[in-house]
Amino acid sequence: MSARTAAIRLARTAGARVASQRTFSALATATRPIVSRQAAVPAGVRGVKTINFGGTSEVVHERGDWPREKLLDYFKNDTLAMIGYGSQGYGQGLNLRDNGLNVIVGVRKNGTSWKAAIEDGWVPGENLFDVNEAISKGTIVMNLLSDAAQSETWAEIKPLLTEGKTLYFAHGFSPVFKALTKVETPANLDVILVAPKGSGRTVRSLFKEGRGINSSYAVWNDVTGKAEEKAIALAVAVGSGYVYQTTFEREVNSDLYGERGCLMGGIHGMFLAQYEVLRENGHTPSEAFNETVEEATQSLYPLIGKYGMDYMYDACSTTARRGALDWYPRFKDALKPVFEDLYESVKNGSETQRSLDFNSAPDYRVKLEAELETIRNMEIWRVGKEVRKLRPENN
Repeated sequence: MSARTAAIRLARTAGARVASQRTFSALATATRPIVSRQAAVPAGVRGVKTINFGGTSEVVHERGDWPREKLLDYFKNDTLAMIGYGSQGYGQGLNLRDNGLNVIVGVRKNGTSWKAAIEDGWVPGENLFDVNEAISKGTIVMNLLSDAAQSETWAEIKPLLTEGKTLYFAHGFSPVFKALTKVETPANLDVILVAPKGSGRTVRSLFKEGRGINSSYAVWNDVTGKAEEKAIALAVAVGSGYVYQTTFEREVNSDLYGERGCLMGGIHGMFLAQYEVLRENGHTPSEAFNETVEEATQSLYPLIGKYGMDYMYDACSTTARRGALDWYPRFKDALKPVFEDLYESVKNGSETQRSLDFNSAPDYRVKLEAELETIRNMEIWRVGKEVRKLRPENN
């Protein structure tokens, strides 16, 4: 199916305004999760819902449960020490600051992250400190260093995590694979997790748009009896729109699995395979790219994201729909063994070990840049750079 076909169908739908509204309304009603108020909602809590996700009920917490005034009161005696200022540190740190909370940043003095933090308005000696000083000042220590850096610095950081503090992670990697990372968390602290489902840049941009990213939360250790409540409140404070419960183990397994699968590795491999077959059969670079990547990302994937897979099928031609319905089971059957191997590799720690070995090597940046340069130089992505220039918004 071409992008033009989908565009024509959508234009026709838009033209029949009343019918369109009825169609969308019916679709929304049919696909909307079944929502009911939680049977026993704690006093003073609003918006907590039990939602039926395909037959499984889950409790979902929303931003409305924790308005800004409630966050300010809840954290009025806390200093949130953001350790690390990479992608997540940037997004979560600025959102916390904009929410009015007392947040400080801890990074290596005069390093790259230190300079980046200053550019974003963090002030040395006021809310920007070296790592050790930030931890000593913080009541909630948010360890957002890279996974490899958490492992490398843990021996120095752990003694600073004194009783009464809370330890916060954005990924279950270090505690779950502690046999490999050596990150053995203190038993006398609340240890919690908030994992935004996107990059730190997206955490920031969605917050600025007034929307909010979806995030999961988990409790590893609850000393005070308030660890779960604290995690939910922090999830909203860092910019989440809604929050669902998980465990450290489930979070890290699903995260590593997803990144290597449909989110990044798997989709890149699929794009390359389709593009190469088209090129090998005489199709031009621009045609191969448009049929593989451009139509997917600009026409079809947005429909899936907004309305669902069933809507995407309905929005395409009958020929395209028939072919897709016939072929998706074959792709599923061919790919499921690969995904099973991938999940096992994540679960048994093989992926963790590989990540630690590579990211801890002194020359890892050089090797990483070489791999990324290989991707930049692939024909498919060089063609994509030129195709993007042709988009109307770029002219």
